[in-house]
Amino acid sequence: MTEAGAPLSFRLLGLYPKKAGSALVGVAAAATLPRSLREPLLGRFAASFGVDLSEAGKPIGEYTSFLDFFTRRLKPGLRPQDPTVDGGLNSPVDGALIASGRIEAGTLLQAKGLPYRMDELLAADPLAPRFEGGAYATLYLSPRDYHRIHVPCTGRVLAVGRVEGELWPVNEASTAFTPGLYVRNRRAYWIAEGTGEDEGLDVAAVMVAATHVGGVVVDPRWLEGRSLAPRDRLSVAGLPCAPGDDLGTFELGSTVVLLVGGVRAHGFTWGRPHGPVRVGQRLGAFVP
Repeated sequence: MTEAGAPLSFRLLGLYPKKAGSALVGVAAAATLPRSLREPLLGRFAASFGVDLSEAGKPIGEYTSFLDFFTRRLKPGLRPQDPTVDGGLNSPVDGALIASGRIEAGTLLQAKGLPYRMDELLAADPLAPRFEGGAYATLYLSPRDYHRIHVPCTGRVLAVGRVEGELWPVNEASTAFTPGLYVRNRRAYWIAEGTGEDEGLDVAAVMVAATHVGGVVVDPRWLEGRSLAPRDRLSVAGLPCAPGDDLGTFELGSTVVLLVGGVRAHGFTWGRPHGPVRVGQRLGAFVP
């Protein structure tokens, strides 16, 4: 279902087999490229989308597949974390901050006029009530961006989960014309409670998949040797986390919704304007 006024091309997308198409793209992206083709093919992709190859952790010819390149690491030291402050929360991704606000009556705004439910986003996780009355921010990753997700706070991890769903595109047209987009699409989530300077805050990072971006991977550290089924929830034994730690990976690019809750969430304020942001840059902090 799409909103009235959606472009014809977007409405026709409803006929496209998005899961099957995404699976085929995933297979192709993971296929090993002959060494002689890596630099020309990956270089053409990078040029088309404006990828900054000077930041890549290794020469482009050393990436064995498109997937290997999509999930590349950066050169060490390129994304320092902003200094810690009381109740500070740093960006978990390179991308664009496209929405932010308060969670009111359990509702967030996807786009103007399109609300969605926080408890649905977290698949009725037992910890979801902690975020009532808190804050949310939405960060969009484009194909040019670095696709690893990092821990935004100091704390201990309590749960991770995965929700099987659809694979609608996650872009400007989709967010404007697809009701409940983030709760309809496949996603994984990670929940932590703050410690130290983030004591009294709870933080959830919800990683939303999209068409041709079905791979949403939670870092193995938080799984403690276990695996996530298509619809699953695992308790985590309070593993410590710090800003910049690996949290997960998108196998191309999509969207992260950050939720802030806890007993001090009423004083948390987003301090960054909408627009480009990089891993480690402060998004907001506690304001007494």
